[in-house]
Amino acid sequence: MNDVVNGCNGHHDDGHPGSGHEEGQRFLAEAFRAIVEEAICKGVDAKEKVCEWQDPADLSALLDLDLRDDGESHDQLLRRVRDVAKYSVKTSHPRFFNQLFAGVDYHALAGRVLTETLNTSQYTYEVAPVFVLMESVVLQKLRSLVGWREGDGIFCPGGSMSNMFGMNVARFRAFPGVKQQGMWALPRLAVFTSAESHYSVKKSASFLGIGTDNVFIVKVDKRGCMVPEDLVAKIEDAKSQGAEPFFVSATSGTTVQGAFDPLDRIADVCQERGLWMHVDAAWGGSALFSKKHKHLVKGIQRADSVAWNPHKMLTTGLQCSVFLTKDTTNLLKQCHCANATYLFQQDKFYDINLDTGDKTIQCGRKVDCLKLWLMWKAVGTKGLAERVDRAFANARYLAEEMEKREGFELVGEPQFVNVCFWFVPPSLRGKKNSADYSEQLSKVAPAIKERMVKRGTMMVGYQPLNGLVNFFRMVVHSPQVSQKDLDFFLDEIEHLGSDL
Repeated sequence: MNDVVNGCNGHHDDGHPGSGHEEGQRFLAEAFRAIVEEAICKGVDAKEKVCEWQDPADLSALLDLDLRDDGESHDQLLRRVRDVAKYSVKTSHPRFFNQLFAGVDYHALAGRVLTETLNTSQYTYEVAPVFVLMESVVLQKLRSLVGWREGDGIFCPGGSMSNMFGMNVARFRAFPGVKQQGMWALPRLAVFTSAESHYSVKKSASFLGIGTDNVFIVKVDKRGCMVPEDLVAKIEDAKSQGAEPFFVSATSGTTVQGAFDPLDRIADVCQERGLWMHVDAAWGGSALFSKKHKHLVKGIQRADSVAWNPHKMLTTGLQCSVFLTKDTTNLLKQCHCANATYLFQQDKFYDINLDTGDKTIQCGRKVDCLKLWLMWKAVGTKGLAERVDRAFANARYLAEEMEKREGFELVGEPQFVNVCFWFVPPSLRGKKNSADYSEQLSKVAPAIKERMVKRGTMMVGYQPLNGLVNFFRMVVHSPQVSQKDLDFFLDEIEHLGSDL
């Protein structure tokens, strides 16, 4: 790395040696070395801890977070870099199962580093020529996987924002006057989504002024999938209240159970009533890569828009989220544009259609396409498909192993790579009919979670759901996860809960 820095040394625009640059580049080289050692090498080593737990007050003191009038020395700053890495949760660790993102892809990571280094904003071709062209290619490829030959799209800062874009564009299509006249141009609107959909649907309704009371919650079956018959009933209910149905948000891969709504049947309902059909496939969209498992999203090509987060199952790294639509009338830009004349001049010397920034509600927009593009270039579509198939295989292995062990009880058969289960400790086994059984069982997952975090051995989430007491949600999709890691997970749960 120092060789790289030495190669940077030289004269700058003012003709004077850039001592500030030299010092900064030396720090950067040494900081990168520390990052590689602490965050990458240790971060993926199963022998290392997933987290170095500290209570908030102790952690604040360890990090010395105060900001002072004077700057710190080179060595002190390097220590800061190492401490940040040391005390942060290692989401690349093979035993981090806590979120819907995990693991590391080194090509994608290189893309993230290059993106940060170039520090450009993706709104015009003049300032981001490489990335405007690259984003177009990546979006087209993702749309083709959905099943659309044509369409539009944009990279968004997360799946929640992608869902909001879907709702906003749908409202604009139904009531274009809303852009100029605001809520005065609208009747009472009605949104429909399942009981296990992502909370961002309600957040979007709140943010857009539709109101959470106007989000009609559709029943789900035992697996967590939307019931189309109840969708019809809820639409009629909304109309009877004087509301105007306009938007249905289906889910492909619910957050907790990993359930997939029946898209074809939902599309039938939307088509018959002229409603915009959006699919929140932030989690489950990557099943489209797999010939074996893409049946889970059958019918997705009939949707009007799709949200999809490659930073989840494909491990591109945060953040990498797309909003896709099959619209070909430039609806996305019409809905969001403000025509800022200092950015989007109409008399530029190149094709102004390459200035994509007015498709989004943002001004400055981070480059999120490079990490996915570079990873895709490295492993190809086949490699990404293999990654998805392996995640399914690991989830199946884990569920089968749980069925062999006493104390593990599946909430239901996994549909995706979410494995939801209770661990019933020895003291509660055979006592399911006891009056306080549910109350006692609800305390098990939080107690085990506290122990595993403080030991630093692994991390997995838990939650209650629809009257079910706290259960673990194990997410198995990181490419770094092996069957050995899954065996360790089961053994560690047994060990941590043996005396409860």
